[in-house]
This record gives sequence, structure tokens and C-alpha cells, in this order.
Amino acid sequence: MPAFRPIHAYSDRDAGRDATASSLGVASGPVRRGTTPGPAQDLPIGGQAVLEGVMMRGTKHWAVAVRLPDTHPTNPGGIAVTDEPFTSVLTRHRILRLPLVRGAVALVESMGVGVRALGMSANAQAAEGEQEPLTGLKWALTIVAGLSLAVGLFFLLPATLVKVIGGSEVDNGLTFVVIEKVVRLSIFIAYLWAVSRMAHLQRVFQYHGAEHQSIACLEAGQPLLPENAARFSRLHPRCGTSFMLIVMIVSVVVFAPLGSLPLGWLLLSRVLGIPLVAGLAFEAIKWMGRNRELRVARVLMWPGMQLQRMTTREPTADQLAVAIAALEKVLEHEDPASASPAQRAGTDVAA
Repeated sequence: MPAFRPIHAYSDRDAGRDATASSLGVASGPVRRGTTPGPAQDLPIGGQAVLEGVMMRGTKHWAVAVRLPDTHPTNPGGIAVTDEPFTSVLTRHRILRLPLVRGAVALVESMGVGVRALGMSANAQAAEGEQEPLTGLKWALTIVAGLSLAVGLFFLLPATLVKVIGGSEVDNGLTFVVIEKVVRLSIFIAYLWAVSRMAHLQRVFQYHGAEHQSIACLEAGQPLLPENAARFSRLHPRCGTSFMLIVMIVSVVVFAPLGSLPLGWLLLSRVLGIPLVAGLAFEAIKWMGRNRELRVARVLMWPGMQLQRMTTREPTADQLAVAIAALEKVLEHEDPASASPAQRAGTDVAA
């Protein structure tokens, strides 16, 4: 695993805060918040919050920036960053870029990068001598475990509950489909609500907001400064939270024609149908992101944007500085605006 490289020793608690903050564009006074200025273009930049940091991903590289702990031996409270080149399998195989197919592939690739980024941030927060690098096997097992949890909780559990508890009263195909979808959406929203209440995740949600605001600042063509990024909404059209809601809704269309099946076939259909559901959801959120200025797109995006209020929080200036550090590291290697359609294929969604 590549080592993190310190890029600034900025900390709110440093005596030399003003000089170092200026180099990072951190405002010395309160951060003013307002409405998003100017029209936004849709750029192939995505990312995710990690432990005390942010991962940003472009079409050719991804980077992780983290705020180091105060106990760090050489850069207490500073920002450290690392980056890696990345070549999506979608750029190498035309068939994988076909509509519906590319969404499922992009989802798996994004999970792989996300798990690696989380491992890096965890190691950066660990004390010297406590770091345990994640092996390829551990990464694979983590991805499989995450996918299994999502499939079980949001697809298999709703179908099983309705089939077993409802019994013969829900054997009617339409009745079964309606009740199953209500249960699935209820579980999903309850899950988000429960997660949003976890105190130890509040800083992660702040970094999630910082990621969104930094990307929005870039898409609007504004200088990447924390005070500029803070003017943008922490809600973003291409957020993974919105994507998951679209998955829940699209599943209604995909599974409705099957009606009520025997339990074994029912569960198998839910598993086998996931790539199609993910592919359709991918195309839907990509269209919304590219057409965000259209009234119909804004109406369709609204429910997912509201759910992001559960998974994001307003970040501080120093958290925005971390997100910008990761974003700038990616921009050192590439220009998102000049990316080809093949390069954009896997990075059009998750922000």
C-alpha cells in the first residue's frame, strides 16, 4: 500500500495558522454559506468520505487525503495525501461500455477503489506500529461482504418478509409487488435514518458534505478554495445515496412482471436481477447529472437530494481543505473536462 505523503502541516490549533491556511485557501474567519453560484457542468469526478478524509476519483487517477491525528510524530494535525493511477476496465473493452452493462461494472469498480481508500485512511489514523496493511484477499472479502449485506438487506429480506408473513393473502402478483416495494423502501429509509443517528459517523458525514461541495465548486468553474466551496450545497445530483434510492425505485419496474413466485425462485430472481437494476439506475442518475438544469431532471432528483440530508453534514473549513487537497491531487494528473466518452464511462455517477 502506498505511503501517505504530508502536503501541509495545517491545523486549526497551529500557531502559524494564518500563513499555512492562506496556502490552502482556508478562510481565517467564519465560512459564509449561500446558494450555488453560476451554472454547473457535469464532470467525471467522483469520490467518497473516508475516516477523517476524502477520496477523489477521476478518469485516470484517484487520491486520498486525510487529516492526521494530533499524535502523529512528524505532522500532527496536518493533511497527508496519496494517489494511484487507475485504468477502468470499461476503457479497455467496448462491450462493457454498452448501456445497462456499464452500470454494474462501474459499481463493482467503485466499491473496489472505495474499500482501498477506507483501508488507507484507517492506517493513517492508526498509531505507529499498529498499521496492518490490507491484502488483496481482505479487499476482496470486504467487497463481497458489503455486496452481500446490501443484497440481503434491501432485496432478499423484503421479499422473504412479504412472502412468509403475508402467506396466501399476497399471492396475487400485483398485491405482492406493491407490498414488497413498500417494505423495501421502508427498510432503506429506516437504515439511512439509523445510520444518520450514529454519533461516531457525524464527522464522516461532514467529509461527505465536503466532498460534494468541492466537486460542485469545480463543476461551477470556481477557484478551489474552502470559502468558495462552502457557498455550494452539500447535496449533489450524482451522490451514491440518490443512486441507491433510484435502485430501490427501478427494482419495482424490473421485478413487477414476475409477480409472486415460490420463495426459492423469488430470491433467485432478486439476486439475478440486480445487475439489470444497477444498470438502469446508473443510466438514470447519469442522465439526471448531465441534465440537472432541466426542470424534469430537478423534479426527479429531488427525492434523492432530500435523502442526502441524512448522509451529509455541513463541513468545517479544515474539512473542506482536506477534500480540496484530494481533488487537486487528481487534477495534477488529468483534466476532467477533456475526458473522452470511454474514459467517462465509469466515473459519471458516484460523487
